[in-house]
Amino acid sequence: RQMCIRDSSMTNISISEEIATACPDLHVLVLSCDVCNSEPDERLWQEIADEEKAVRETVKLEQINKWLPIQATRQAYKRLGKDPNRYRPSSEALRRRILRELPLYKVDTLVDLINLVSIRSGYSIGGFDVDKIAGGSLVLGVGREGEIYHGIGRGELNIAGLPVYRDAVGGIGTPTSDEERTKIGLDTTHLLMIINGYSGLEGLEAAGKYAVGLLSKYVSAINMEAELVTAKDRTKIAL
Repeated sequence: RQMCIRDSSMTNISISEEIATACPDLHVLVLSCDVCNSEPDERLWQEIADEEKAVRETVKLEQINKWLPIQATRQAYKRLGKDPNRYRPSSEALRRRILRELPLYKVDTLVDLINLVSIRSGYSIGGFDVDKIAGGSLVLGVGREGEIYHGIGRGELNIAGLPVYRDAVGGIGTPTSDEERTKIGLDTTHLLMIINGYSGLEGLEAAGKYAVGLLSKYVSAINMEAELVTAKDRTKIAL
């Protein structure tokens, strides 16, 4: 395996007044680490298959959008003026694929791992290559009409009314889809993972711990840093 080591510094994340007002319960868990990404990993895919089986055995299609982490994300969309049935949060879309017996996409170990955390936890999760983020900080705001945004594998996406993380150049992440410009690739060595808790704090740290375990196991994650971000403050935490 190649050695993937570089000096990492935490990307500064802040939440705009507009989002804070519409989504008062929002807590964001931010993970940053150095990683060695790889082609899809058979051991990870066995874990994903086990999770798919558990979802099929315990969840019905009409229950998906009533699960608190997903329901709260959908409510955020509605408050900001977006129809969550036309632009589904990614965690909801993943569970719907599973229950409709559609195969999940195999991308690479990092992306597949993030999807597994999302399926398990119900949170929509942003995954970014830190080296492609412009300016070293992100602000969570609201998408505007006519704002150019290329969703990964989706082409141009109308993000008006969606919560969107922006760097110095423009939007890079929404709960529906991340942007092509900062997407993870096999050459990604520095990961930024953002777990969006529109339903509040409960369950967020458990999702973070699960993510950290998978990152350590499958992509040799080191230099792990974690932060809890709200509109009011940022707190470093240990997971």
